[in-house]
Amino acid sequence: MATLLHLDSSLSPAEGSTSRAVTAAFRKAWQEQNPDGTVVYRDLAADPAPHLGAPAAFAAFTDPATHGPEQAAAFAERLKLVEELERADAVLIGAPMYNFSIPSTLKAWLDQVIVMGRTAGPESPLKGLPVTVVASRGGSYAAGTPREGLEYVQNYLDGLLTAMFGAEVDFIVPELTLAATNPAMAELIPLAEASYAQALADAESKGKDFGAPIASAA
Repeated sequence: MATLLHLDSSLSPAEGSTSRAVTAAFRKAWQEQNPDGTVVYRDLAADPAPHLGAPAAFAAFTDPATHGPEQAAAFAERLKLVEELERADAVLIGAPMYNFSIPSTLKAWLDQVIVMGRTAGPESPLKGLPVTVVASRGGSYAAGTPREGLEYVQNYLDGLLTAMFGAEVDFIVPELTLAATNPAMAELIPLAEASYAQALADAESKGKDFGAPIASAA
């Protein structure tokens, strides 16, 4: 039975979020192809993972028998997130661009689940794990655009997930999402609508790619 780990991190509710709409389209297609599959969902905006503190961070490198109550409790919460990731056959992440980078809630989750020697490193058991990222953004940061050098969502997540986990990372990128609400971008509305439509089509197509049972990467 296949398991999809679905993470959203947009601050906006479903009806106002491009990334949530596109991840929902992917998830719907995935579930149609995996009717017996399991979806584990985390809304990191509504229920954020705690920022990684010293007790949980250092607990990963010390004998559990030496953990005090605070450290044991913090590490137990970290392990819940780690084990969710380890059980996943595929991961879906909604990662809107905020101030040129990813939401802090998504960064907090990543810091929790990256454990060197367990989930991360040369012998990571997550090697080959398929990860689809919906990287929505208000403007355009594509190659050749004036803001190309400020694109820190795709570059960061691709480098991090590949280097730490050996994951197979794929992106869906709806852009110009602010065109409909920013008068200065009004002339870009047709391009924004086309980008959104393409993102929804890509989400449906990529979700269906996981129609056959997936061998666990954990």
